[in-house]
Amino acid sequence: MKGKYCYKIPDNYPLAYAAPLLCAGITVYTPMKRHKMDQPGKSLGVIGLGGLGHMAVKFGKAFGLHVTVFSTSISKKEEALNLLGADRFVISSDEQQMQALTKSLDFIVDTASGDHAFDPYMALLKTYGILVLVGFPSEIKLHPASIILGSKTIFGSVTGGTKETQEMLEFCAANKIYPEIELVPIQYVNEALERLIKRDIKYRFVIDVENSLK
Repeated sequence: MKGKYCYKIPDNYPLAYAAPLLCAGITVYTPMKRHKMDQPGKSLGVIGLGGLGHMAVKFGKAFGLHVTVFSTSISKKEEALNLLGADRFVISSDEQQMQALTKSLDFIVDTASGDHAFDPYMALLKTYGILVLVGFPSEIKLHPASIILGSKTIFGSVTGGTKETQEMLEFCAANKIYPEIELVPIQYVNEALERLIKRDIKYRFVIDVENSLK
């Protein structure tokens, strides 16, 4: 019975990289699988490029999707395209760039926790398109036409179950998918928290417990 709540980390998968999968990884993997965002050739938009967003990009590419990253910061462009392998990068505040993608996406994973408009993103979805919200803005506000015209859908998701988590771990090991992390000793935890507040991290801190206790 106890084993029901445990996960087996594949032997060839580094433990430090497995840790973020149990949070950021499963948070985006679950809704992507549940809403069939694993169909090669389909198009995926990822809003936000933090801990959750960068994993959504990695999963999207592993599923064979054409991935577009939306961000408010041009500084994320090189990482999105060259480090994470996204196919396209769009500044979400640029109306011309946004309008050029009208009705071009099959799916969107919204990882942004800051308040943002939803109508512009819904306009990017094709008919029957799906937006999955995994961030926590203070409100979701949009015009009814954004959903009704085109029969589009918004879903919310928080995490996944034990079966999906084990499946994700094995998928990451098989496809060599690794979160971007910064491994730090436990003595650095206060500095890490200060940097976290300042958003000075790409994309997850992981505490090196084994070497910290030597």
